[in-house]
Amino acid sequence: MVLWITSQKPEVVEAVSRYFQDPNIAFDNASSGTMDAAMAGTRKESSRINTKVKGNEGFLRAVAHDFAQLINVKTEADSPIDIELTSDGLKISIYNKDDKPIFKEGTSELTEWGIFVLQNLSWLIERYNFRVFIGGHTSRSNGANNAAYGPWELSADRANSARRTLEHFAVNPKKIERVTGFGDTAPVPGSDTTPPRNDRITISLSAEQENEDAPQTLKP
Repeated sequence: MVLWITSQKPEVVEAVSRYFQDPNIAFDNASSGTMDAAMAGTRKESSRINTKVKGNEGFLRAVAHDFAQLINVKTEADSPIDIELTSDGLKISIYNKDDKPIFKEGTSELTEWGIFVLQNLSWLIERYNFRVFIGGHTSRSNGANNAAYGPWELSADRANSARRTLEHFAVNPKKIERVTGFGDTAPVPGSDTTPPRNDRITISLSAEQENEDAPQTLKP
């Protein structure tokens, strides 16, 4: 993390420094603008920030900024990636866009872009010791002509493909908490199940660490 901080612009270093002095102080307008510009596709961000995350908001913004810089994604109206602050970490949605697909058409095989994104994400997961929850989502059109291999099968295979790639590059398998295929049952809010934008992988990163001394229970 020290290496990351020393490589940042002065205003980012100053903002991170203030965060560690007092985590309850949010980034000021100048520094948060720098973060927001690099957080890919995070539209209406203020409405997505859960009040429970306030204590960690500065740190999580810094991680989001770091990831956006690594993959060189620009803020745009129809970004291939969304980064949201959640109650305990970050939720990253990677869209399987026609002009920037993460999977080869109709398969769970990653494209070069998909591998590149997950490779960089894996480094951040290991660096900051996040717990990982992976969800695969497809639109209703995926597998529509193949009753034996429809949205459920494809979404589950894509989620597992993302898991294998994260583990291949850096992530300890013990940090993977859940891998789920949602089929076309959880479309992007405000849309139906058919738009291509529903073809996506969601990777939720939790900063909360389990108590190793606590009794172990079966994970869902």
